Amino acid sequence: MPKKKKHDSEKLADLVVKGMQEKKASDIVLVDLREVKNAVTDFFVIASGNSDKQLSAISESVDEFVFKGLKENPWHKEGHNNKEWVLLDYISVVVHIFSKDRRSFFSLEKLWGDAKITIIED
Repeated sequence: MPKKKKHDSEKLADLVVKGMQEKKASDIVLVDLREVKNAVTDFFVIASGNSDKQLSAISESVDEFVFKGLKENPWHKEGHNNKEWVLLDYISVVVHIFSKDRRSFFSLEKLWGDAKITIIED
C-alpha cells in the first residue's frame, strides 16, 4: 500500500463532505478512526444517493472538489459500474457512497463502535 501523503486528512475529509453536499447527498456521516486501534484509514466519509445518476454525480463532485483543493486523485476506485456502492480510496480518507438499501444492509457506521461519529447536517 502506498504511503500516506503528508497533507491534513481533516482537510481532505472536509473537501469530500463539500463535494457530497454539492450534489445533495443524504445522510452524510464522518467516521473519525484516528483513535481506533488497527484502523486502516483516518476517516470514512459515508453518504447515500437516491439514484444511479446521483451516485455518479456525487462521486464525480467529490473527485472534483478534492482535486481542486489538494491536486489529489483517488488511489483506488470501485463500484462505478454497479451503482449500488461507490468507493473512493484516498488512503487517509475512504469515501463510501451508497444507494439507500445497500447502506442499511452494510451499516458501516455500526461496525466502528469505537470511532467518533459526526452526522453532517443537510
